[in-house]
Formats: sequence, structure tokens, C-alpha cells
Amino acid sequence: MKGEGGCAPEMYARISGSDDLYGGRGPSASINFITCHDGFTMYDLVSYNDKHNEANGEDNRDGANDNASWNCGVEGETTDSEVNDLRIRQIRNFNTLLLLSRGIPMLLSGDEFANTQYGNNNAYCQDNEVSWLDWGRLNQNGDIHDYVADLIALRMAHPVIRAGRFDAGENGTGYPELSFHGLKPWELIRSEPTLTFAFMYAEDHEKYGTKEDAFIYVAVNAHWEEHTFELPIVPNGMKWHPAAYSYERAYAPGSEKAAKDQHAVTLGPRSTAVLIARR
Repeated sequence: MKGEGGCAPEMYARISGSDDLYGGRGPSASINFITCHDGFTMYDLVSYNDKHNEANGEDNRDGANDNASWNCGVEGETTDSEVNDLRIRQIRNFNTLLLLSRGIPMLLSGDEFANTQYGNNNAYCQDNEVSWLDWGRLNQNGDIHDYVADLIALRMAHPVIRAGRFDAGENGTGYPELSFHGLKPWELIRSEPTLTFAFMYAEDHEKYGTKEDAFIYVAVNAHWEEHTFELPIVPNGMKWHPAAYSYERAYAPGSEKAAKDQHAVTLGPRSTAVLIARR
């Protein structure tokens, strides 16, 4: 999501539930997370390039130096609306990938409302505002909380995402259960670096005990430019419904309206989109 295309091939395996690591055990053996109790919070991951552990009393020597972070152009807090908008979008992007990947998602408490440790990545020794959850940020960032909540609801509504096996081949829908795509459907060289890719789940209603078949398509644009993704063709009678767009919002499952354009979706810079195909 920082715009380093070489990471994409690794991402495909993680989205799939890390079958390269846990092929004999199933996706539930994989714990997926972006942040945890050690290191930056998710907000700090998109707000700081460097750790700021001065308050820990070790002259900023403690804590990891490699945080894989990007401050979106300004170090720390800022009143720049473009930078703040990008940070919020990146948080939504991270959560979209985390919650729509196979495996067990782990959320750091507070990330759902952009809690901060002010750049401290080793706050175990701080029993104060640095390490406490600031519940005031829930009111300030309620839109992020709602976005995450709707993604969790979407995950719960579609058991294909939570599958206990690494099924990827064709199922009762006539489509591969999990497939990866480029800007054009079915056109992706998985070994090549890229800043744009998509993946799609085909949910067989008989296999997963749902009312009807469904397709969940996730488009990822980590580029700093706009891109248009051509949508896969789905069975007759089905229509694509936008379920989440990190530029705007997510929708509660079943409340999505059919997309005006049934053939393509355009993603702005550094954004993700989720569409559901159903009758």
C-alpha cells in the first residue's frame, strides 16, 4: 500500500491464507495482522517515518528501527487536509486487505478508530496518554470505525472468505473459488511486481450454505495515479454492487445498490474497492 510493487507477489499468498506456509493445515492456521501490541499503531504506521521513543528514557535507541511505515508526506500530526485524507484512506485500505483475506484476522485494539501512540513503537513502559486508548478518537474517527464494522459484517456474510481449506479450483459456480486478476480479468502474471491487482471469491451457495451464489471482487490500486479495472463477467441475471470504496465508505451487507457501470470500476490513487455480484 506504500506503492512498492515488488511486494505484490508475496501478497497473493497472504491473501490466499498463506497456503505456502500452512498447506497441510488450512487457512485457520494463519494469523493475519497489519499491526500488533509491539510497534506502531495503524494510525502511526501512516503518520510517521521514524520512531519517536524519546519519552522512554533510552535516547530513542529502544524499539525497532524498521517499521515499514510511510507518513504520507508529513511527519506526525498535521493540519494538511490532503495528507490526513490519504492517511484515513490508507487505514481503510489496510483493513480491506486484512478483513477480506483468508486466514484469521487480528486487529490491534484502537486501530478501528485511528488510535495513536504519537510515533512511539515501544510504549510498554508508558502508563499514560502514550499507551492508553483515547476513546475520544472514536467520536473523531467514527467513519473509520463504521467502515471496519461493515467489512467485518461482509466477512461474516460470506463464508467463502472464511473457508477452512485452501480451495481455489473451480467449484459449483463454474468459476475458480479464488482467483487473481490485473486491470483486465484473468490477466495477471503473479510473479511480476505491480501496483494494481484484484482478487475474486466465487461463493457456491450449496457448498457454503448461503441462499444464492455470490462473487466478491476486491480491486487494489497502490499507485499514485488513477486506474480503471475491467470487471469479470458473471452469470446472467447477476449484477455488481459496490460494497466498499476506501475513498468514501462501506455498506452493510444487503444494502448495496447496483453499480451504474456493470463493466468497470475506476479507482483513484492509493485506494481499494469491493464489489459483490448477486441477483
